[in-house]
Amino acid sequence: MVEINLKERKKEQGSSIYAIRTTIGQEKLVANAIQLRVKNDNLKIKALLVPQVLKGYLFVEALEAAVVTQAIRGIKHVRGYNVVGKVDISEIEHFLIPAPPTKGLNVNDIVEIISGPFKGEKAKITRIDSSKDEVILELFESPYPIPIRVHADFIKLIQSSLESEKKEEKKVSKKETTEKSEEKEVSEEGTEEKEVFFKI
Repeated sequence: MVEINLKERKKEQGSSIYAIRTTIGQEKLVANAIQLRVKNDNLKIKALLVPQVLKGYLFVEALEAAVVTQAIRGIKHVRGYNVVGKVDISEIEHFLIPAPPTKGLNVNDIVEIISGPFKGEKAKITRIDSSKDEVILELFESPYPIPIRVHADFIKLIQSSLESEKKEEKKVSKKETTEKSEEKEVSEEGTEEKEVFFKI
């Protein structure tokens, strides 16, 4: 398949990006078939993009929708033989630049190791090394806290430390309001007793 960077092109000579629906899981097969048709029929298609994250779609850069329609006509696994619509480059930029695997991870997050010798173990993140895409973990079930270095692709986030902090804040604020209301009741009761005391 032809590797083409859509971001660098910035819509040369009025070209547009069109979305095509495909059968889920068959995006690369459809892209390869379009590539063969472009070479054989000498069609004016500049680029193909098959995003890994977005299932069931691929994007084609061409001068007009008629060229794309001609390229996809009769290809197996294309859903509908019309172009779904024009797409602006800003809408698909996030597919062009892959996110680092450590994105969204924080210190004190609870994770599960999904690969390697500690597969299935739960651990807490103690440090994040973004330059190497690795995290330093501390296993929960270990009798001694031994730091383990694991690539961020081999862990799955179970509970974010930010979520647990919010829950703790809510618990603390509820506790404080309950304590304040109890103190008020006690102080009101105390004043009544004092009033009663002075009446005697």
